[in-house]
Amino acid sequence: MSKPKKYEGTSDYIASEGLSQVVNVSLAIGRPLLLKGEPGTGKTLLAASIADSLNRPLIRWNIKSTTKAQDGLYFYDTVQRLNDSRFGDGDVKDINRYIKLGKIGEAFTANEPVVLLIDEIDKADLEFPNDLLAELDEMRFHIPETKEEIKAKHRPMVVITSNSEKELPDAFLRRCVFHFIEFPDPEMMTRIVKVHHPHLESKIIQAALKKFYEIRSQTHLRKPPSTSELIDWLHALVAMSIDPEALFKETPLMGVLLKKEEDMAIPARVRRI
Repeated sequence: MSKPKKYEGTSDYIASEGLSQVVNVSLAIGRPLLLKGEPGTGKTLLAASIADSLNRPLIRWNIKSTTKAQDGLYFYDTVQRLNDSRFGDGDVKDINRYIKLGKIGEAFTANEPVVLLIDEIDKADLEFPNDLLAELDEMRFHIPETKEEIKAKHRPMVVITSNSEKELPDAFLRRCVFHFIEFPDPEMMTRIVKVHHPHLESKIIQAALKKFYEIRSQTHLRKPPSTSELIDWLHALVAMSIDPEALFKETPLMGVLLKKEEDMAIPARVRRI
């Protein structure tokens, strides 16, 4: 019997040894992987990388402030059923026609193992995580309208991201494998940049990274630039044919890096490395 495939990162996602290990722990014990870290550290992209590495479909559930746990299980379309009863369109006695599975329902009924991403769980209300405890623990849920039980054909790899906007309940945390994605150091960031800009001159990469970390070191910033903004900034520098030497004297195209008006007033010492 062949060993299950392990995650080791992909060509477009550089995963640290610790991150790869925690992904494989989650896979091995069948517990959801809860990822925290500041925005732009690759939490959401990791789920796509796992799906690609394991050759699994990715099902993504984007959480909003109005999202309820029930939305992820199923939706009973009573409005459509009422309209059909008024206009005689179809058999309204067949309730199954009006049951639409949510993202968790889709993951449970998939004919192959999938990666289920529950993205930004902390955007929902405080009870949202607890409302999913039983379903994610037991890998099943009940539909009262049809008296049907939906049970996972294959246990999905569940990846949950949080930006720490709200504290998550202890009962929920106990059921997860946790990992905090640290912001990349310059060495790791160089590897990440080269994935996205493989043909970029090392001179401009080094100059841009030095300026980038100088800016991030400013404690007054309301929104420090993230990895994704650095990638966009480098793209912009190339697109606008900015001379690498200019990065040693100023910070061109700052609007790509900084997104708060107050942050644009960077101290003069940061403008000149």
